[in-house]
Amino acid sequence: MCIHNDKSSLADKTVKIISGKYKGSEYRVEDWWDRLGLGSWMFAEGNPACIQYAIRSSGLVDKLPLDNEVLYGKIGCFGHLIHISEVEEIFFEGDENK
Repeated sequence: MCIHNDKSSLADKTVKIISGKYKGSEYRVEDWWDRLGLGSWMFAEGNPACIQYAIRSSGLVDKLPLDNEVLYGKIGCFGHLIHISEVEEIFFEGDENK
């Protein structure tokens, strides 16, 4: 079940992560996780990106809101879930739809 009806305004853009474990990294946003994973990250059993995000959101690594305002994208070649509060809308050269 999708929570977000519309594609994220950050989809297909590269943003800067401003807090948490990945602070300072460039993050290429694909879309809201629930649109790609067809549901909440909280119920995506066995998905490595969701497991990693669950650990970060637990407060053991980062203290993140327990909601579904979560983006899926890539840092380098690896997929990660990042909370919307962790990104800054700075777009990098080569992004489409600026």
